Amino acid sequence: TTLDTYQALRVPEIWIYDRQKLSIYCLEGNAYRLSDESLVFPALAIAEMVPQWIEQAEKIGTRKMLKQLRQIAL
Repeated sequence: TTLDTYQALRVPEIWIYDRQKLSIYCLEGNAYRLSDESLVFPALAIAEMVPQWIEQAEKIGTRKMLKQLRQIAL
């Protein structure tokens, strides 16, 4: 599977976006576990935020969505 390839490379965190849902897998030992939060962004609700950003990009375009996201982040 795809996760096996990442596991062999010891990638610590995998995000898979499918059908308007983001799944986060974190490497623990030699296996991935499904997680509610990101190791990289533990203080952010990434699983909720990313699908919203993707939906917004589809509506108004990626460039405009990224511009809005930058304005929010600053």
